[in-house]
Amino acid sequence: MQTRTLGTEGLKVSALGLGCMGMSQSFGPRPPREEMIAFLRSAVDRGVTFFDTAEVYGPFHNEELVGEALEPVRDQVVLATKFGFAFDETGAQTGVTSRPENIRAAVDGSLRRLRTHAIDLLYQHRVDPDVPIEEVAGAVKELIDAGKVRHFGLSEAGVETIRRAHAVQPVTALQSEYSLFWREPEEAILPALQELGIGFVPFSPLGRGFLTGQVTAESTFGEGDIRASLPRFEREALQANLALVELIKTVAERKGATVGQVALAWLLAQQPWIAPIPGTRRLERLEENLAAVELKLTSEDLGELDAASASVQVQGARYPEAMQKMIDR
Repeated sequence: MQTRTLGTEGLKVSALGLGCMGMSQSFGPRPPREEMIAFLRSAVDRGVTFFDTAEVYGPFHNEELVGEALEPVRDQVVLATKFGFAFDETGAQTGVTSRPENIRAAVDGSLRRLRTHAIDLLYQHRVDPDVPIEEVAGAVKELIDAGKVRHFGLSEAGVETIRRAHAVQPVTALQSEYSLFWREPEEAILPALQELGIGFVPFSPLGRGFLTGQVTAESTFGEGDIRASLPRFEREALQANLALVELIKTVAERKGATVGQVALAWLLAQQPWIAPIPGTRRLERLEENLAAVELKLTSEDLGELDAASASVQVQGARYPEAMQKMIDR
């Protein structure tokens, strides 16, 4: 497996990481725990060293799962997790919070669930409008100085927030959505990251399955599947958006690859400091994704994909309105 370096302080990760959220939520019923533990260990066997989780996934279940699965190989992997949500006494999410005392408590909980003494990459999951980002960065800096955290990251943060945080504690990586399906980060985010020497970790690099070629105009999304509530996957939007997949298929067929592999290879070709984290729960899909690292796209291929993406106006917002409001731009 090829590696990539995030940030300026030498955090090396596998070129493709693994997003673990779907093992606990958002894509239908949870698979059996032992099955997912075996799957996570199989990912390590295949060269994946970068695993992404968060306290809110479950909540808490995902960190516990990842911690148990990767404890035997802890020295071989990079664990990334996130703080930033508030919970009530039942564990239900109640909003965002990044007050320093909440950050410290969240980190102690994550360390316990992940069965580790230090978190390799700690992200603020969503920007808290009520807490200055300088206070957040300062709290994480203290945790780094204490040895509980190694690197600081932000998720779904805008350029001004990134710059202000970076001035207090160097930001190693930003996590946001980016793919042939969603190219907004190219406007301002990616230039700022390049200037500051910050790595980029795209989540949903396959558009929540859309860019795998497995989603069709007839696809339905059952209970517990987040796509059932996303405007992009509503019937009319879905039918219109599939035009992009058809254009990518042309390149995929020429390269002897799948649509998903081409989409991931395109993303990897954008910058050497980009490390996507596609999520899956199936070994055959993981192996398909990992093969994208070796897929070489020519400048002509990349130009064709850029043109295809530009020619299709993606229909539907990324999130329902309430979730959209939590994104800092």
